Amino acid sequence: MDNARRLQYLEAMGIDVWIPKIVMQPAQSSLLAIESNSIENPVQCVEPDFQDAENWDALQTEVATCIKCSLCETRNRTVFGSGNKNADWMLIGEAPGQNEDLQGKPFVGSAGLLLTEMVRAIGLAREEIFITNIVKCRPPGNRNPKPDEIESCGDYLQRQRMLIKPKIILAVGRVAAQTLLKTDEPLAKLRGKVHSLENTPVVVVYHPAYLLRSLLDKRKAWMDLQLAVHTYKNVEG
Repeated sequence: MDNARRLQYLEAMGIDVWIPKIVMQPAQSSLLAIESNSIENPVQCVEPDFQDAENWDALQTEVATCIKCSLCETRNRTVFGSGNKNADWMLIGEAPGQNEDLQGKPFVGSAGLLLTEMVRAIGLAREEIFITNIVKCRPPGNRNPKPDEIESCGDYLQRQRMLIKPKIILAVGRVAAQTLLKTDEPLAKLRGKVHSLENTPVVVVYHPAYLLRSLLDKRKAWMDLQLAVHTYKNVEG
């Protein structure tokens, strides 16, 4: 899809362009510089070593055939995740929805398109990051995953993190944030600050499905993305 058609599609859905068109603040200017540099010097995806590749394939097979909880009885397909296996950025949502369950891919449909725009706004392509969920099967009716379902998938997510070794994690939405950080605090209190998960920085961001319903919070989401970029640059530095 060319850029003009992409913008037309976003406008038809009522989604504003993520990169501001007005006079930019210094932090926003730096983000655009990051995006420009990313386009001119695309990140080279380095393949994992043989042992990691074997472990990755084994993990994918294990998830695809998982029957640890009752979600296996109602799913169409498991959603392992997608993207760069050696990504610096790892995005973790809560659970697959209906479209994800049918396609076997995370964050598709309108919410997925907005997520793509969110990462593009900070100079990244979906192919450069790794996207997955707390649980790998769709809860019926898109309800929140239950504690036992989260626990059943916990080992899969842990092994994904160990193989990818991300430099930063974005916890996408309340359920993902509370699960990763082991807290009951609301998302409003979790966002806007840098957390840590086994020495990996974690930044909490709004779920794109929520932003589609609450456009006024997109400004806060932009601030969270700037925080994530600043945090990542500190890790890199």
